[in-house]
Amino acid sequence: MDRDSATASVVASDAARHPSDSERPFQRLALDQLRLMGALTPDAKRSQLAEEYRLIKRPLLMNVDKKGADIVDNSNLIMVTSALPGEGKTFSAINLAISMTMERDRTVLLVDGDVAKPTAAKRLGIDYEVGLLDVLDGSGVTVAESIVQTDLPNLKVLPAGRRHERATELLASERMANLMDEFSTRYKDRVVIFDSPPLLLASESAVLAGWMGQILVVVAAEQTPRHAVADALSRLGQDKIMGLILNKYRPSLGNRFGAGYGYGYGYGYGSGHGYGQSPTADADAAAPPRESQGSV
Repeated sequence: MDRDSATASVVASDAARHPSDSERPFQRLALDQLRLMGALTPDAKRSQLAEEYRLIKRPLLMNVDKKGADIVDNSNLIMVTSALPGEGKTFSAINLAISMTMERDRTVLLVDGDVAKPTAAKRLGIDYEVGLLDVLDGSGVTVAESIVQTDLPNLKVLPAGRRHERATELLASERMANLMDEFSTRYKDRVVIFDSPPLLLASESAVLAGWMGQILVVVAAEQTPRHAVADALSRLGQDKIMGLILNKYRPSLGNRFGAGYGYGYGYGYGSGHGYGQSPTADADAAAPPRESQGSV
């Protein structure tokens, strides 16, 4: 059986075995927890943080709709990562997902792809045992059983699942290829956002990057060494659209960080990584510093 046939078979099997999304129970988002970490919430009023993510998501959506400067495969598969831990990748992935749900004609699937240290689902208040790795390990768990519908109608979450000693190999498997085919083609209005492990600490992140069409790398102002950013970017393919988000930035830091980087939100293709002049995605812009803000 070829890949397309296998994917169609999985989809048909799931549809036959499981009730429709409207019949399945949903889990409520932990809005108070999101507010405490300074993240966007669906009921948030107009704010600097909301505007920053509007600026960030627009070129991403243009690429999804094939209206950007460059056309890539799987452009609706977007990975959010960082060079090192503690730079704010999970915070940024959650904010991007919430911002995407504000679009009138989009649905969002947030995948907790940091399988070694999953936190995205937990920060949203979702407590669910099975997830991505269970779908991939051949134990019989289906995608439909693993995706959680939230009380935000156009947001679903796929948790990381139970830990597995060979997570990297599972993410590189044919079963993963079939799943990515399904995610990229099944729903025309769906954007799939992956919270990935840090690029310099986990082998899973490079494997995940291979399936993506667009990649955002979160960089912490006055924290991430320049060589770490360069090393992280070198591990990504040249056929990807890549953007940089400068997190934890304060105007008082000046227009620099590390050893001479610019500031703002940058967007480029392949090896060209520029920096824009728009504000950066940062919890500090919306609230006083807290230990949990932008720290994952």
